[in-house]
Amino acid sequence: MKATEALQAHTKYLWFNTKNRRDYVRITDEVAQFCQESGIQEGFILVSAMHITAGVYVNDWENGLIHDIDEWLEKIAPVNPGYQHHKTGEDNGDAHLKRILINHQVMIPVTEGKLDLGPWEQIFYAEFDGQRKKRVILKALGI
Repeated sequence: MKATEALQAHTKYLWFNTKNRRDYVRITDEVAQFCQESGIQEGFILVSAMHITAGVYVNDWENGLIHDIDEWLEKIAPVNPGYQHHKTGEDNGDAHLKRILINHQVMIPVTEGKLDLGPWEQIFYAEFDGQRKKRVILKALGI
């Protein structure tokens, strides 16, 4: 870093209230817009779901693949009334497990003021216990 370049940090929140309990929302454009708003030229943007039943991931934007991801998650962490978590009165044990599998955040590089994604990479918000208001934090760090 040059002496004249100062590290910058910018924050924004995206809010979601999905119609379905499980949903996958492409947020690449919103993150790219935030990147431009932040003014950073070189650095990173953290994209992190701030709820324990939602996640963020990077992959291809293709309906068949999104269906396959959802089906894969359901096989590994099915909706199941037998989860120990449900003894607390909750019914979303599968959503917590799916979030662990997808992960809760991704770090996106910024190069020359733009998201530095691969040719097919897109950013997604994954909701596993929706139909209520939740948020994702965007945190840009760079110069």
